[in-house]
Amino acid sequence: MAGSLIKINEAIVSSAVPSVTLTGINSTYDVYQVVASNIVPASDSQAIRIRVGTGGTPDSDSEYDMAFKVFESNTGFGNHAEVNQTSWRGVTYGTNTNEAGNLLINCFNFSNASNFSYITLEENTFTNSAHLASFTGGAVHTVNEANDSISFHMASGNIASGTFKLYGLKK
Repeated sequence: MAGSLIKINEAIVSSAVPSVTLTGINSTYDVYQVVASNIVPASDSQAIRIRVGTGGTPDSDSEYDMAFKVFESNTGFGNHAEVNQTSWRGVTYGTNTNEAGNLLINCFNFSNASNFSYITLEENTFTNSAHLASFTGGAVHTVNEANDSISFHMASGNIASGTFKLYGLKK
């Protein structure tokens, strides 16, 4: 696997921004991967939101469906699903010391205008109440279009900090 990830784009957030968009997705690679770390919202208790983009602009239509298994060290596990949303929802992050989110997203069919773009997602955060919260699952954007970007924003407020990297998986 060494050498199979080719970095395409990177965004390092060190002061608050409303969103982060990673561009550079095209037909060069069949699968793209996003690795994001140390994501902190500007205001406490905000869920990260994810959208695909066309022309580098996030799609805000109501065509985002998702299903995840939720794991929480203090309460156990459960299921979470949403359909016809304006973005995919992730774990809720906080602003306390050592409370930050991390994401690993695999992107499929993004450059294929004849199929839906979809992702698999692993996400986790350590919360201020000393427990780990994690989502593992998948999501689909139910529109036949080519997507060239993926973007991130908080449910409310800005992203205060984080590192977002887009990779292509070598064929």
